[in-house]
Amino acid sequence: MRVFVEGIGVLGPGMQGWEAASHVLAGVAPFEAAPVRVPPVTLLPQAERRRAGMTVRLAITAGIEALIQSGREPAEMAMVFAASGGDGDTIHETLATLATSQRAVSPTRFHNSVHNAPAGYWAVATGSHAPSTSLSAFDDSVAAGLLEAAVQATVEERPVTLVAYDVPYPEPLRSTRPMSSTFGMALVLTPLRSRRALGTLTLALADKAAFPTTMRDPGLEEVRLGNPAARSLPLLAAIARGESGVVHVGSIEIAVTVPC
Repeated sequence: MRVFVEGIGVLGPGMQGWEAASHVLAGVAPFEAAPVRVPPVTLLPQAERRRAGMTVRLAITAGIEALIQSGREPAEMAMVFAASGGDGDTIHETLATLATSQRAVSPTRFHNSVHNAPAGYWAVATGSHAPSTSLSAFDDSVAAGLLEAAVQATVEERPVTLVAYDVPYPEPLRSTRPMSSTFGMALVLTPLRSRRALGTLTLALADKAAFPTTMRDPGLEEVRLGNPAARSLPLLAAIARGESGVVHVGSIEIAVTVPC
């Protein structure tokens, strides 16, 4: 399948937005693992803004940045949300409550606990009635999301935005499922080339013997390994450097052509 990238959003250590991230990934600026700052989502009504957790804010912030860059209307965009787990803080608090004698889970915690909560908040924030898909495939969640978004863009012949995100869990969940950092990214994928296209992606299932593409910088490689959503970094780096070639993200082989 062949799709075109029209917009990119990134939030990660030392990568506060695509402009900053592209300089780091291209080697123009040094990588410094600064803490991730995820802002409140001003598009949400005040009540929902208070209820939105880190996972929701991360997903919406990355998605909106990508769509602003593409010039596309968020309310009309089909969405694919991919995360290896979910809102770890909410899961932790829910389990802690269920372990008490009261066992009264708050309604806000309950509705934030479902895997498609970011998709629901996205619809509220953007007024979207377009279709959305929420999926999880453990460490291959980015690869699964890329495959799903590319299939939808190709079959439905419409733009699709992929948003991939993961946030570290609190203890004791962190000991079982460790993540070293917060990371979110978004790609606006289209079936047809436009003047805004940043690159071409040709996707295929990778050979079982293929190894994932790694990052040249040790610090960025640590980020890639420390967060499932950051498995997308080699793909983002290829676009940032303007390098055509093949990268492997999980079970997906991606031939990147830059410029288109």
